[in-house]
Amino acid sequence: MTFNSIKQDFSSSIAVFLVALPLCLGIALACGAPLSSGIIAGIAGGIVTGLISKSHISVSGPAAGLATVILSSINQLGSFEIFISAVLFAGVFQILIGIFKGGFIANYIPSNIIKGLLAAIGIILILKQLPHAMGLSFETFSEFSYNQTDGKNTFTEIFDVIKYFSPGAIVISIFSFLILIFWEKPFIGYFKFIPGALAVVLFGILMNIIYMKFIPELSLQIQHVVKIPKPNSLTSIISFPSFSSIANHDFWIIVITLTIVASLESLINLEAVENIDPHKRQASPNNELIAQGVGNIFSGFFGGLPITSVIVRSSVNVNSGAKTKLSAILHGVWLLAGIFFLSAFINLIPLASLAVILIFTGYKLAKISIFKEIYKKGLNQFIPFIFTVLAIVFTDLLLGIIIGSAVSMFYLLKSNFKNPFLLEKETLYIGETLRMELPNQVSFLNKATIKDTLWHVPTGSNVVIDATYCDFIDNDVLETIEDFKNTVSVENNIKLNLIGFKNQYQLEDRIQFVNVLDKETQQKLAPEEIINILKKGNDRFVNGSISEKYLKHQVNATSFGQNPFAIILSCIDSRTTAEHIFDLGLGDIFSVRIAGNIINKDILGSMEFGVHLIGVKLVVVLGHTSCGAIRGACDNAKLGNLTELLDKIKPAIDIEKTVNENRNGSNNEFVNKVAVNNVYLTIDRVRNESELISQYEKEGKIKIIGGLYDIETGKVDFFE
Repeated sequence: MTFNSIKQDFSSSIAVFLVALPLCLGIALACGAPLSSGIIAGIAGGIVTGLISKSHISVSGPAAGLATVILSSINQLGSFEIFISAVLFAGVFQILIGIFKGGFIANYIPSNIIKGLLAAIGIILILKQLPHAMGLSFETFSEFSYNQTDGKNTFTEIFDVIKYFSPGAIVISIFSFLILIFWEKPFIGYFKFIPGALAVVLFGILMNIIYMKFIPELSLQIQHVVKIPKPNSLTSIISFPSFSSIANHDFWIIVITLTIVASLESLINLEAVENIDPHKRQASPNNELIAQGVGNIFSGFFGGLPITSVIVRSSVNVNSGAKTKLSAILHGVWLLAGIFFLSAFINLIPLASLAVILIFTGYKLAKISIFKEIYKKGLNQFIPFIFTVLAIVFTDLLLGIIIGSAVSMFYLLKSNFKNPFLLEKETLYIGETLRMELPNQVSFLNKATIKDTLWHVPTGSNVVIDATYCDFIDNDVLETIEDFKNTVSVENNIKLNLIGFKNQYQLEDRIQFVNVLDKETQQKLAPEEIINILKKGNDRFVNGSISEKYLKHQVNATSFGQNPFAIILSCIDSRTTAEHIFDLGLGDIFSVRIAGNIINKDILGSMEFGVHLIGVKLVVVLGHTSCGAIRGACDNAKLGNLTELLDKIKPAIDIEKTVNENRNGSNNEFVNKVAVNNVYLTIDRVRNESELISQYEKEGKIKIIGGLYDIETGKVDFFE
C-alpha cells in the first residue's frame, strides 16, 4: 500500500460514502425498518465485511434487491427484533457455506450475463435517478425494482415528473453533470485532490444557499435534500435481536431465504465488480461468503438490515479510482462518524447532487460501446445479454439474472447440440470415412447430438470414434456409443473403429478397418486418379489439415503384404519426405530417395520390381527447390564418391540456356531451373534405360510424371 493508493482510496471512500448514506436510509425506509438499521448495515458492510473480504474494490451494505424480501419477512415475523435475529442466523449459514466451498457457483455465471447485469444496473441508475435530478422527493430514493412500493413503476415516475418539477434542482443537476465531465479532463489537475463527487456535493449545497439568500423561488424544499435523524446516543440507534421465535418453522424458512438470496446476490455482484476492475483482480467467492456472513452477524446483532456486496456502491468505488479495500473500510468509518458528527452538514446535500453522481456511474456501466462489443461476439452472446438487461430493468436483479441465465442455457444447449465434437469426412482412395473426434469433456448435454449423428450414418460406412483427447465422458454418452457399436453398426453393416478410450470407460478400443491399400483397390485406380490423390494429399499438407493415420494399426495391416500405387523418386533432402508432403500412410508408395533424384541400374531395378511384380500405376520423379546436390553440381564440387553422382546432373546444367550470368550455386533462379531440367532428364533416362517400364507406359498401364517441391511453401507442382 503506497501513499498514492492511500490518497486515491481516501478520495474514493468519500464518493462511496456520499452515495451510500442516502441509499442506506432509503432502503431502510422502503423495507419498513428503522432508518438507523440501514446505517448500521452500511457500517457493518464497510468496516466488518471490508476487513475480512479479500476483494480490493467490492463494497458491501444493505441491498435494494432484498427490500421486498425484508418487508415481507418483517410483516410475517411480526417484529423487527425477531427479523434481525434471522439476519444473524443467515450470517452463520453463509459462513458455513463459505467454509464448505459453496462459492464455486460463481464460476458458472456466464460473462455475458454479468455484463448484462452491469449494463442493466447502469440503465436503472439513469432511469431511477433522473426524476431525483429533476426534483423527486427522498421517499423513493432507494427503490431499484421496476414496480415500486408506492404503486408506480420506473417509467410512470419519469412521466409524472411535471408534478414535482423543481427548476432549482434541474440547474444544480446540469452544472453537476458538467463538473463531473470536466473533472476527468487534464486541466483540472490542480483540483484532483478533491473527489469529483465531493465537488458536486459542495456545489449543490452552495447553490441551494445562494437560492435561499438571493433567489428564494428556486430554493429546494425539505423533501429535496437528504434527511438523517441525529441520534442522542449510540444506544438510541441500536436494536438487539429477539430469539423468541427460534422454534418457529416460518422463522427458519426466512433464515434460509435470506441466506440463499443474500449469498447469490453477493456472488453475482462480486463477479460483476471483478469484471469492471481495471486490474481484473480475483477474490475467493468462498472467502467473500465468510466475510458477508460475519458482516451479517454483526449487522443483525446490533439491529441492522442484511448486507450483500452491492454493485452500485462498488461501481462508484471503481469509477472513483479505488486501489484497495481501504476505500470500502473508510466509507464505513465515514458512515459511523457521519450520523454523530456530520448530520447537520449531510442534511444540506441536495438529492439532485447525489442523483447526478449515480447517473454518471450508470452511464459508464451502460455505454453504447459495451452493447456494440457484445453484439460483435455473435447472437449467442448478445441475445442472453439483452434478455438479462431487459429482465433486470423490468423486474428485479435476481429474477432478471434467472431469466438471462435461462436464455443463456438455451444457447448453451443449442451450441452443444450443434457442435459438441469435431466431425469430418475423409475421402481417400479406399473410400469415405466419417471421423468423430470427441472433445476434452463430453457431458450428457452432448448425448442428443452424438446419438443423432451416429444413428444417421449411411449403411455400409466406415466410422471412427476417437476419444484420444477425452478426460471425461458421461455415462449416458458411453451407453449411446455402446448401443451404436453392439446394435446399430451391426444391423447397418457399418465398420466401426473405437480409438483412445481409457480403461475407466469400460469401453475397449476396437479396429474393424484400416486405411491401407488392398490389392483390389490398387488395381482399380487409374494413373490419373493417383495423381489426383497426390494433389489432394499435398493440399492437405499445405493447409495443415492432414488426415488421421492410426499408424500403429497400419503396421499390423501392412504386415501381410503391400500394394502401393506409386513409386516416388525424390531427393535425400530432409525436407522432401514423400509420405508427409502427400499426406500418405504406410504401404501407399515405394519411396526411393537419392541425392539429386538421379537414376542408376539399382534404382531402375527397384522400379521395375514395383511396376512389374507389385502393380504400381504411377512413377513420379520429384525434385525440389534449393537442392544441395544441384547446387553442388552447378559449382562443380568435387568430394569423393559424390563427384561421380554430381557428374550425372551436369547435363541438366548444359541444357539450361535462359540464364547467362551467375551460372553457379549462388543463383537460386539458376539452381531451380537446373533442378527442373534434371527431373526431365531423369524421366528420359527411365524411359530409355528401362525397356520394361517404357513398355508399360506405352501400353497405358502406368504413367511417368515429374514434379517440383517448393521447400518454402510445401507445394508440389506436377509436370509431364
